[in-house]
Amino acid sequence: MHMHGFRARVFLRSISLCKSKWHHHHVRGGQIHFSQNLTFTTGPEFMEFVAGPSVQMQVVKALCSGERRKASDLLLDFGSRSHSLTADDFVDIFKYCARSPDPLFVMEIWRFMELKGVSMNNMCSSLMIQALCKGGYLEEAFDIMDFLGESQCLYPVLPLYNSLLRSCTKMQSIIQASKCLDLMEKKMVGKSEVTYTELLKLAVLQKNLPAAHLIWQEYIKNYNTSIIALRKFIWSFTRLGDLKSAYKTLQQMVSLGIRGNISIARTVYGKLYSTRLDIPVPSNKGLGSTILDLEENEKLDSCIHPPLMYLPDSISATIEQQIICVGNKKAKSAKLDGLNGQKHLLLMKVLRWSFNDMIHGCAKQKNYMLARKLMLQMENLGLQPSSHTYDGIIKAVVSHRSFGDAIGVLKKMQQKNLKPYDSTLATLSIICSKALQLDLAEALLNQISECLYPHPYNALLASCNALNQPERAVQVFAKMKQKKVLPNIRTCELLFSLFGVVNAPYEDSNMLSQVDAAKRINAIEKDMAKNGLQHSHLSMKNLLRALGEEGMIRELIQYLHVAENLFIYRNPSLGTHMYNTVLHYLVEAKESDMAIAIFKKMKLFGCHPDSETYNIMIDCCSILKSYRSACVLISTMIRKGFCPVTCTYTAIIKILLEDENFHEALNLLKQVILDGIQPDILLFNTFLQQACYKGRIDLIEFIVECMHREKVPPDPATCGYVFSAYVNSGFHNTAIEALQVLTLRMMSEDGNILREKKKIVNEFILSEDLAVESQILKLFEDSEDELAVGLLNLRWCAVAGFPICESADQSLWAKRLKGKQMWASESYQDTQIDTIA
Repeated sequence: MHMHGFRARVFLRSISLCKSKWHHHHVRGGQIHFSQNLTFTTGPEFMEFVAGPSVQMQVVKALCSGERRKASDLLLDFGSRSHSLTADDFVDIFKYCARSPDPLFVMEIWRFMELKGVSMNNMCSSLMIQALCKGGYLEEAFDIMDFLGESQCLYPVLPLYNSLLRSCTKMQSIIQASKCLDLMEKKMVGKSEVTYTELLKLAVLQKNLPAAHLIWQEYIKNYNTSIIALRKFIWSFTRLGDLKSAYKTLQQMVSLGIRGNISIARTVYGKLYSTRLDIPVPSNKGLGSTILDLEENEKLDSCIHPPLMYLPDSISATIEQQIICVGNKKAKSAKLDGLNGQKHLLLMKVLRWSFNDMIHGCAKQKNYMLARKLMLQMENLGLQPSSHTYDGIIKAVVSHRSFGDAIGVLKKMQQKNLKPYDSTLATLSIICSKALQLDLAEALLNQISECLYPHPYNALLASCNALNQPERAVQVFAKMKQKKVLPNIRTCELLFSLFGVVNAPYEDSNMLSQVDAAKRINAIEKDMAKNGLQHSHLSMKNLLRALGEEGMIRELIQYLHVAENLFIYRNPSLGTHMYNTVLHYLVEAKESDMAIAIFKKMKLFGCHPDSETYNIMIDCCSILKSYRSACVLISTMIRKGFCPVTCTYTAIIKILLEDENFHEALNLLKQVILDGIQPDILLFNTFLQQACYKGRIDLIEFIVECMHREKVPPDPATCGYVFSAYVNSGFHNTAIEALQVLTLRMMSEDGNILREKKKIVNEFILSEDLAVESQILKLFEDSEDELAVGLLNLRWCAVAGFPICESADQSLWAKRLKGKQMWASESYQDTQIDTIA
């Protein structure tokens, strides 16, 4: 690296030193003259020595093998043995350096030539600039171009400027590109089709659609359109999101192909080019470095009212009508004969590329209809879709259609013996994961040979998280590790959500689960550090939630301090959700004092409490049994613009019930219903829980009927509270009957599931097969908890010898509750009901 830096500095100094020597080089008894391609000498004392090609090839061979010191030694030996050298003696080395590229050795050659008094010619200077441009030495290339412009003998031509402009584009340097365009205007070298191609690349680099339109306007003024040029414009318009202009250009390309206007050939390196003579057009002030001015281009573009594509809609429609003519075989044969011959395979390739560009552009803009239309045109033209084509079609399909349609396209692709790209399989896997088709998503993911990004794995992990399948998620993450796919922060966010919790929600946390959770969290954080990942807002929130679920309060507070340092101190607006998470679990753990301290700290740091915060703190008041504090919080909440919601009233009712103020609690429930606020099962279960503990059968029956009239279905907790209340009061038969009614209502809204599906009774409830209960328990794995609990309740009633009620409406207990009077007066009269027989 030190040697390279030294050579670069020598090169920069040699530019200024060489200006005085470039025009007049003297040798003993002779004078050097310049011509475009050769150097000749005169003089009686001169003895010419021409180096053989083997010397140049030895230098090139040393460079190819990486022996730079040997190449330098050969170059020095070459100079010591040769008394007369010309630029032609270095052409092969210059060619290698331009092709490699090797800008540093080019600098060394020029320094050597300068020391030996060897003059440059146009060929060597051109190759030298190419090597510098390709190697990224743009400043040095500009210095050479500027110097050549001042030379009277050598003059940089347009291809050199195009090469410099191409390098600016590859390096994505808008400043250098503007400098190059200014230089081209200053030297008045004009523009060629290659220049317009590089300008298009710059427009795409800038995401400058108006510039691309202006380039098109000037191009069609100076040139007749060609297949290769139209391909470049189609590529640029699709990249810039202008599908309308791209589609019209594509139709014109097809029209040229039909008419046989084809000028395409292939280089020895396999690159396609236009065989048409590229005559430069004179320089003008119409298009220069100002094309890179976004604001100016937008003003010009807005002033152009006619379509920017000069191809009229009527002509475009005519071409399209010629192409899409599936039924008329004679017309199709006459029109498209020029596209199907062996000599036009290159045209077919270019057309397929352009159609693919359009289809992928449609996929980005989610334009499935246009993509399908283009696919039909390809078939009519006899263009066989490639794997790349289907990759775009599938990406367009998934934006508007179901995953089943995308899988159908994949099957059609496989019928044509086309192997899907890894990106195609990744797209299909992601859409199947989003549709919760985990088996299919995993099968597609396993077919990917090389996955550079973790997005398909993240999608599958997210589906595992949604369906609560951590076991499958472990396998997915193991395969991700096996294929050496590096995780991103989204992966870690999902890992904390999937594996941070051990026992919850089906079991209470204990010391063993907490130790296991701590190990998992530590392993995930080590993996994050290994891959250079830092916590995001969501990953930290998921981590706090996992600690809260496991009841790890000390660790919860520790990580809250970490979150404060990472996010909250810098951006207080991010703190509200994190503080809400911590407050929720502190209240759940009945750590009221700690919750109050965090709440005060939250406001001190400038994090504004939201509706969720106030609801959590109102719930905290139930721990303190402070109805007054809850009312103060509600008042503050309303002043801040937050309306009380169902959970707000649930927390207030909980305080009233724990204070045995049933009268006021029922009045509040009445007000909630009259205000049009939909009560939820949590609110009703709050009543039932306290009524069960206090043995208030009258309140139990009142709430059950209220639930039925408000169409709020019971849950397993509801069934448990009601059943326990009757059993505790000694009403065992009524307890069984109530359990059956509530279970039927839980399993279906109308409570008639057994009447509608009698097969359930025989297979699950009355069956004597010992494996039935195992089958019912499998429903928990499919997240059908309520159905599983309902079947177990009814089966237990049958095993206990009680008759099974087919419909909830047939129950005498349900009919009796239906006859109760609800909200008969302004306030519910809390009176003890008669003993139930």
